[in-house]
Amino acid sequence: MQTLVICIDRDNDLGEKAKLETPIVGREANVQAAVALGIADPEDSDTNTIFGGIKILDELRAKGTDAEIVSFAGDKNVGVISDQKIAEQLETFLNVNDVQRAIFVSDGAEDETLVPIVQSRMRIDSVKRIVIMQSQNLESTYYILKHVFSDPKISQTFFVPLGLAFLIYAIFLLADYPDGAVVGILAAVGFYMLYRGFGLDDLVALEKEKLWDAFLEQRMVFISYTAALLTTLVATAYGATEVWKLYSADGVWYQGILTLVSVFINASVWWYAGAILLANFGKIFDLRMENKPIYKNVAISLFVIATGLLFWGASTYILATASLSKGATNDATLALQYFVYSVAVAILIALAGIKYSVSNQISENEEKGRGRRKKKLA
Repeated sequence: MQTLVICIDRDNDLGEKAKLETPIVGREANVQAAVALGIADPEDSDTNTIFGGIKILDELRAKGTDAEIVSFAGDKNVGVISDQKIAEQLETFLNVNDVQRAIFVSDGAEDETLVPIVQSRMRIDSVKRIVIMQSQNLESTYYILKHVFSDPKISQTFFVPLGLAFLIYAIFLLADYPDGAVVGILAAVGFYMLYRGFGLDDLVALEKEKLWDAFLEQRMVFISYTAALLTTLVATAYGATEVWKLYSADGVWYQGILTLVSVFINASVWWYAGAILLANFGKIFDLRMENKPIYKNVAISLFVIATGLLFWGASTYILATASLSKGATNDATLALQYFVYSVAVAILIALAGIKYSVSNQISENEEKGRGRRKKKLA
């Protein structure tokens, strides 16, 4: 095959609306897909993208070029997940088809972010953007706003913070504490903005999909991740309870922010460490069942324990200096010794994890080298 016409549907309208699976290969199959998508949603621009690709295909074939058309679709969670799905489909297609060059067809800048992914695997001769000509009525402000807010990606970004603010305000009004509504709204909206700003929504969606696959495949990692999530909730609730006890007993931030943070860390650090170890245990178990190396995960577990020791030792010493520790650790001198010992033990545990990981990495590389040499001799 000399030239491949690639049509991209990054948000998987073909799957969500027309109930079609991709890749869709061939002129007739793409005509049927475009018609099905056009019937399901006449206003979807991906329909025109496919028809635009078909037109380019016909023009190439009229010139005697050996060409074919294929449509790839990603996922409604646009981002890492959708791009990975398109990349996997492209890899599978190229493994069974010899393609020399490609023409990339899209309906806008969002789909064109896939150009580097395609370009890393083959030569792209042209990028064609299909622009729909609209009538004057369709360009009215009402129509534009209506369709912008019907887009799930935009509506979630705009309506979720507003919905959170209204909901929190209503809850505080019912609790007869309107002054706390401002704090609650700012905290919730700020958390949501950080969540979206750092791109955690893509990460959460990806992990959720992996977790669902683990459930369907009956892997231990599903149980361990669920247990880790519940343990994290318990850790947060327990730490917050301890902070509230100190806050309510001594007044508004009487002890200082550092002390309150230390109380939270000291109360919950081992719960959080246990949650991470639980999640890692599931990975180790599944890797063992698949006869895959586990040294990286074992090293991670050791690093988690070492980090927990450091945070516990530091928070214990801070609380001891504020005379807030209980039992033997209430003595500042003894708490300082605990801190020094925790640092030393944490370093030893971390070094053990590094040594274990490096030695197993070397062994794995040697086995791969022997395997390559055997293949060459064969």
